Amino acid sequence: MSTTSQKHKDFVSEPMGDKPVNALSGVGEVLGKKLEDQGFDKAYAVLGQFLLLRKEGELFTEWFKDTCGANSKQAGACSQCLKEWCDSFL
Repeated sequence: MSTTSQKHKDFVSEPMGDKPVNALSGVGEVLGKKLEDQGFDKAYAVLGQFLLLRKEGELFTEWFKDTCGANSKQAGACSQCLKEWCDSFL
């Protein structure tokens, strides 16, 4: 079983609201800036893409890596974070 970060736990424990993109698990300062440059400045904008891809983790991680140059670990962390958030709030 994989362990989740405190950032992940914090994110999935409450409504998303207007959180910045780097509130997402797997997204630090560098990836956050790259995502912002692509128009994904808020966590909900990345969630929108996750939902457009029908919550398919594999499709999302490929999109995420292509969009901001994330590695597999970062993309997987973000995907898992969004999946768990959806399970709790949708």
